[in-house]
Amino acid sequence: MTEPELRARLAEAASALGLNLSDAQLDQLIAYLDLLSKWNKVYNLTAVRDPQAMLTQHLVDSLSLIPALRRHVQAQPVREGRFRLLDVGSGGGLPGVVVAIACPELDVVCVDTVGKKAFFISQVAAELGLRNLRGEHARVEQLKLPPFDLITSRAFASLADFTEWSRRSLKPGGVWAAMKGQHPADELEELGRRAPGIEMFHVEPLQVPGLEAQRCLLWLRPRISAVA
Repeated sequence: MTEPELRARLAEAASALGLNLSDAQLDQLIAYLDLLSKWNKVYNLTAVRDPQAMLTQHLVDSLSLIPALRRHVQAQPVREGRFRLLDVGSGGGLPGVVVAIACPELDVVCVDTVGKKAFFISQVAAELGLRNLRGEHARVEQLKLPPFDLITSRAFASLADFTEWSRRSLKPGGVWAAMKGQHPADELEELGRRAPGIEMFHVEPLQVPGLEAQRCLLWLRPRISAVA
């Protein structure tokens, strides 16, 4: 599939998700896809190799998060400073890079324990001119940055591990948003046993155009009693 065909398919998927992406944003997403494909040959950023499959399984899948993310950000009270998002176990930058492109009003940090993956994120930020994107090479539980308003993950770890490891990076009043496949009943049961101070307050299905698979987004937060 040619680059114009990939771009047309991306534009169609974005429209199906209700996203009004500019031509510049579509160009950035396709440029990111090209970088991901090229660097993947050396750095093994993803097991998916075909650009067409990458488009659907990675870019469009990550874009499915954006409507819910925008609703959450818009519902926040008037604030000082920019909304800050941490993407944990970001790998090749999913969904963090996609979020940074689609939501330039947010500051996005992608953290990964693999140095070459964090370096790739930094290169993407530089080559695409994404001043709101930053790559960090670290274990999330050892991350030394100011806390974040929202912490995301996509196929990173169990809910219990994800929230435990990133808890210290969550700002008071902040929440987690975990992208999962089918509804993770076993993980939620484990979370209840290991982390009774964490609650899931919302779950919503994610529709990924062109992908015949179940997807959902789980919203979690510290219980008020656990914060007090």
